[in-house]
Amino acid sequence: MIIKKYTVNNMNEALTRIRYELGKDAIIVSQRKIRKGGFLGLFSKKMLEVTAAIDNNKSSSKENMKEGIEAIKKIMKTKADEEYKSTYEKDVYKKRDYESSNSESLAKEVQEMRNMLKDMMNGQVSGNIQKSNIQLKLEENDVDSKIADKIAKKMQAIDEEKPEEEKLKEVVNDMIKVASNEMNNVLVLVGPTGVGKTTTIAKLAGRFSLVENKKVGLITIDTYRIGAVEQLKTYADIMNIPFNVVFTIKDMQSALENMTDCDIVLVDTTGRSSKNTMQISELRAFIDRVKTDNIHLVISCTTKSKDIDSIVAGYKALNYNNVVITKLDETTTYGSILNILDRAKKPISFITTGQNVPDDIKTMTSEELTKLILGEDIIC
Repeated sequence: MIIKKYTVNNMNEALTRIRYELGKDAIIVSQRKIRKGGFLGLFSKKMLEVTAAIDNNKSSSKENMKEGIEAIKKIMKTKADEEYKSTYEKDVYKKRDYESSNSESLAKEVQEMRNMLKDMMNGQVSGNIQKSNIQLKLEENDVDSKIADKIAKKMQAIDEEKPEEEKLKEVVNDMIKVASNEMNNVLVLVGPTGVGKTTTIAKLAGRFSLVENKKVGLITIDTYRIGAVEQLKTYADIMNIPFNVVFTIKDMQSALENMTDCDIVLVDTTGRSSKNTMQISELRAFIDRVKTDNIHLVISCTTKSKDIDSIVAGYKALNYNNVVITKLDETTTYGSILNILDRAKKPISFITTGQNVPDDIKTMTSEELTKLILGEDIIC
């Protein structure tokens, strides 16, 4: 008796191989589905295991026939036992896996609910779940999310029974400090490139000279930027005010001495990167020679929140005591005003609202700025 096992893809393939190897008289003893191959039991392929047998004794004696039948019965019994054991184990494992999976899933859900409850109690749920309508409104107007959270907490601390809108205005208004703008002696503008320092200083010159009838002098140390000197000189000629260009620290002393009869001297500086400490130190050497406390940091209203942090920190070495916010005409939301004032911790002196000299510069009250920040008013 010859007995052979075949692992094939289907029964047709099994029959072909059996007839070829064992002949047409071979009989199929058993068949079962198995999995073969794969990586760590994954992605294994379904196969068919077929067991076939043939009597290799041509005499076909009764004894051989009996032996063959007994052998086949033995094989079939073994296969049946294997199938039963396999099926039983699968059912047991499946049941265990199901129970284990259910238990693990339930435990996981309970833990997630506990964590969520804990986060809610601590006020740490991410996204907009914990944010009030007021916080969302502030963020829509470009107020930094951290500042919006700070405002919400301050509102909660107000015990008086007031409408939420009134509390909001009260808190924002208290966060805005406005400079007295009693300008005299020397006024210096500092700030990064592109914020409009030169145009702003021309507007200030026109305001003090033409509106307030003060005698004004102009000094520039911005000799790096092409056309900056000519631009400011043109404004000085139109307004008929003295103008000096400073190249060295020694020149600064001479320029100031030439303008001792002026009520106010305006100094335009070179735009410097707040990250370049060497350039900031160089600029500080010029400002120290001026000996004034009237230093204004100029920042554009369109500046991103992260960049505001960098500018405020970088220019801190120059000891500015006021903030000028420019280019309000180039945006439709004004939350960055609050971002700048909160970061700088300095009062606001002026805002600029366009390119016209000297018209597009003004002072605003904290109430007026609050309306802008909350979207109740616009510049243009």
